[in-house]
Amino acid sequence: MPLLAHISDLHLDGSDRTAERATRVMDHLRALPTPVDALLVTGDIADHGSVAEYEEAARILAAPFPVLTCPGNHDARAAYRKALLGEPPTDGPINSFHLLDGLAVLMCDATVPGRDEGLLDDETLHWIADRLTDLPDGTHALIAFHQPPVAVHHPLPDASRLQQSERLDELLQNHPEVIAVLTGHAHTAAASAFAGRPLVVAPATTWTLQLPWQGTELIDRSQPPGLAFHVVENGALTTHFRVVP
Repeated sequence: MPLLAHISDLHLDGSDRTAERATRVMDHLRALPTPVDALLVTGDIADHGSVAEYEEAARILAAPFPVLTCPGNHDARAAYRKALLGEPPTDGPINSFHLLDGLAVLMCDATVPGRDEGLLDDETLHWIADRLTDLPDGTHALIAFHQPPVAVHHPLPDASRLQQSERLDELLQNHPEVIAVLTGHAHTAAASAFAGRPLVVAPATTWTLQLPWQGTELIDRSQPPGLAFHVVENGALTTHFRVVP
């Protein structure tokens, strides 16, 4: 029964504020009486995509459990690879596959360099299909990336959601082993559905989106950083949201 923590949108920028909030969440996770099996970080780890920001991220995210990451629209692939992953600083999609106690987790790159909207390009879609096809029988899977493929009913994130989401929908119809889709980007904890599966949007570490019916202000910086806990059992996902005061 894998237990996963899920955070997003750290936007580390060298400031004390963003570092303190991300560190607070990581300290909370490290102190849990029962450790998580992994932490998922769904993008916008850095704010400007600099090497220094990823060096800071590597220090803050260091943990005794696996930390699985994918990029967001604020991230820069070459610097991300060099300073966070310790890999050659190339510019291709950053996709990674992980098997956790029989659960497959696909961390996918839905970024379009220089743009805010998301897109799972041909290379990444083929990569997803190949990894799912190769799974052992009976293995369930989660797919994670940055931009949600559905509207969250706020004009800011909805203007930069995942484009051509029907291509992912079509792919998932052929892969019932995928039990949920996980994203970030919207700076609000949210739950919806996509391709007949749960879609869970992680809250942001840095600030919370003020929804239209809450008032005219766009950003609420007074809210504490949030996180999600995902429990997977018998092919079903249960999610609990928490904040870290």
